[in-house]
Amino acid sequence: MSVKELSASSDSDKRVADVARTTKETDISAAVNLDGTGVYDIETGIGFLDHMLEQLSRHSLIDLTVRAKGDLHIDFHHTTEDSGYAVGEAISLALGDRRGIRRYGDALIPMDETLTRVALDLSNRPYLVWRVPFTQPKLGEMDTELFLEWYRAFAQSAGMTLHVETLYGENNHHMIESCYKGLARALRVAVEIDPRRRDAVPSTKGVLGGSISE
Repeated sequence: MSVKELSASSDSDKRVADVARTTKETDISAAVNLDGTGVYDIETGIGFLDHMLEQLSRHSLIDLTVRAKGDLHIDFHHTTEDSGYAVGEAISLALGDRRGIRRYGDALIPMDETLTRVALDLSNRPYLVWRVPFTQPKLGEMDTELFLEWYRAFAQSAGMTLHVETLYGENNHHMIESCYKGLARALRVAVEIDPRRRDAVPSTKGVLGGSISE
């Protein structure tokens, strides 16, 4: 992937960030406010992805704006993946040095017959474990395999260790929606400022990142 332009900005007094990402395949902007109320304004050109990002915003209380233009005449792959990169990068930028955050979050989300577990660590060490056994190749016009690409890109650019596992379920819509709601609820906890450790980076090393246990 050839990146023509990648720009970002943040406000040191507020946990907000804007990211613009332009490649030969997509042109995407994302803005977040980690201390928001779950207000969203999302247009990716992919209806189902919009719906999932709306769930992410609403249930995390992270205000989220996304604008994406991509090569949808080819398929949804590039737009889906690059939106994951952009949203994850905006969250990482808004976190700054991650001082004061709770760092860890987890959620167990039921949705009718489906139950999904999400656990994450804002470690600045990207890693994804994805165990979501879809039984259908598509949801509407969207390939279900693309959700793995979104989550992989998101975890990478957010600097997040992320485990997503659907424990059981039958309806593929319920399965993926419970994944996004679980991610949202876990993020809501992890990005919160811990009033007992407001000025400390949550690591014995004093920084987050690298390969050594923290």
